[in-house]
Amino acid sequence: MHDRLREALTVTQQALADGEPAEPATRELLLFCHGFCAALTAHHEGEDLGLFPAIAEQYPELRETLYYLRQDHSMMAHLLTGLQAAVARAAPPAELARHLEGLAAIMESHFRYEERQLLTVLKTLSLDTHPEIVGPL
Repeated sequence: MHDRLREALTVTQQALADGEPAEPATRELLLFCHGFCAALTAHHEGEDLGLFPAIAEQYPELRETLYYLRQDHSMMAHLLTGLQAAVARAAPPAELARHLEGLAAIMESHFRYEERQLLTVLKTLSLDTHPEIVGPL
């Protein structure tokens, strides 16, 4: 899931870096936001509402880690709102690129931390729920 979200963000950043005209780039970014922003939000909501409580129940020693991950989710939600607002008002490509750069930095830091802290646990976790717990893509 993380790799697919990373790839979607990279494709969009590259389109802006390639100097596509503002209007087509903004249209593509709007489509990106409808897809990527919804997928990232659903992924984090799935973790917050389903996966993280299951981890906390089976691995109480990870509750502090899960707290920090939820804080990151909140920060990324704020950044996504800013990106969506910039796209909706057809902000200049340089501004859109700054929004994407900020989101990419926080997202990558978050994903790496989550992967370091939870990957082993996720391989052993018994869940009574479905795989959709980490959100659709």
